[in-house]
Amino acid sequence: MPTPIPPNRLCVSLARPTVSAALAAARAAASLADVLEIRLDALSDPAAREEASALLLREVATPLLFTNRPTWEGGQASGPENERIRPLLTALASGCAYVDIELETDHELRAQVIAAARDRGSPGRVIVSWHDFAGTPAGATLSAVLQQQKSSGADIGKIVTMAASSHDVRRVLGLLEEAADLDFPLIAFCMGDQGKISRLATGYLGGYMTYAAESAGAATAPGQLPAARLRQLEELLQ
Repeated sequence: MPTPIPPNRLCVSLARPTVSAALAAARAAASLADVLEIRLDALSDPAAREEASALLLREVATPLLFTNRPTWEGGQASGPENERIRPLLTALASGCAYVDIELETDHELRAQVIAAARDRGSPGRVIVSWHDFAGTPAGATLSAVLQQQKSSGADIGKIVTMAASSHDVRRVLGLLEEAADLDFPLIAFCMGDQGKISRLATGYLGGYMTYAAESAGAATAPGQLPAARLRQLEELLQ
């Protein structure tokens, strides 16, 4: 039996109320991470969200992903949508590796973010994400979301749902085969206790990236495993 291929990318998600605390957390988690997600919406001062990327990119060598998740998709960012995407545009202009923008974001605003990533000299890639915190829809609905992400011009799609059973997990992980047929990089796994296995399995099934917490008790989503534990499981599988 061939040796499983471990996940190519482990993203450690960081949510801190201040930029200085985010920087300290990034430095502490860097040795475990291939990518660090900075949850800008967790910063208590909205003005700091636009300033954070330049400082963090200057001080942290690990590739950074910036997310400014709105309240309507499980985050803490509120207020006008054009203001919410501004820190993402700043992050792209500053040279970040990734930004995350929700599929349900206004089409024109989402297109602005994607266009900014296409600007000459910008290394940033755009993850267009879709989350369902209540459950896992039928396969046809998930496939439609995948097609919309591909059509949006995203570099990478992200589909994450809440699993109530192993059937939900198989349905979401099955999207990875559809994405491969589309030649479209996809992040796909499930939240919740039932979904924990998918956070490990996704990398062995072609998932672009999986997400982990910096430590026990610091999860930014239900069922998120600590990064050290996920690395340990990868080693055991090898």
